[in-house]
Amino acid sequence: MTSEETTEQRQKGLDMMSKVYGWEMKDGPGDFFAHTADHLFGEVWTREGLSIRDRRLLLLGALAATGQTDVAEIQAGAALGNGELDGDQLREIALFLCYYIGWPQGTRLNFMFGDVIGKYEKAQRKQAESNGTPASS
Repeated sequence: MTSEETTEQRQKGLDMMSKVYGWEMKDGPGDFFAHTADHLFGEVWTREGLSIRDRRLLLLGALAATGQTDVAEIQAGAALGNGELDGDQLREIALFLCYYIGWPQGTRLNFMFGDVIGKYEKAQRKQAESNGTPASS
């Protein structure tokens, strides 16, 4: 599908993907991408009743429970970048989930969140320095 052929549903999905992940999402090839953009993001993530933050919290819990810390890492970074969660809240999520997903898995989540928070804070400091403004911690 070329950009001229982008359907209204696909554009709705791409717009929501961009909003969720915090970067501009371009159209992609294949049926898998089509279902992801059109249905998951174009229909499910855009439904009323839950905010993006609500959905992100639920998703983080589900990812943690299934041991998918690699995908949770992407979600945590996007949550920080979009201002939906801060570092303290991510650490609290990890501690809370330890009691439900098991201490070893919760510990992995906590360490991963620590890495994501560190990268985010480093990027914020670098951006502040390049803008000539003091960075806040």
